[in-house]
Amino acid sequence: MTTEPTKKSAAEVDLPTPLRLSVQEAIRQYLEDMGHSQPECLYRILMAQVEPPLIEEVLRFTQGNQSRTAKILGMTRNTLRTKLHRYDIPIGNGKY
Repeated sequence: MTTEPTKKSAAEVDLPTPLRLSVQEAIRQYLEDMGHSQPECLYRILMAQVEPPLIEEVLRFTQGNQSRTAKILGMTRNTLRTKLHRYDIPIGNGKY
């Protein structure tokens, strides 16, 4: 006698944690870890930590196609190239 796997209802489906909540928790933890120290330029620090891996992963996804990467990220190709240089992200070396 075999049993068929039961289907989960829409409410029971395991959904990944929304990115927003993950980021929010990471920022909350970062601020708690700082204790009584007040961070300066938190926005700039955060963007410098988040933007490079975002760009790198989208480049990997597009297999290094900068035009497609820029479109996915919602920026111009020139803006993408500026960010590639700013964050010293290698391009055109077959890494992606």
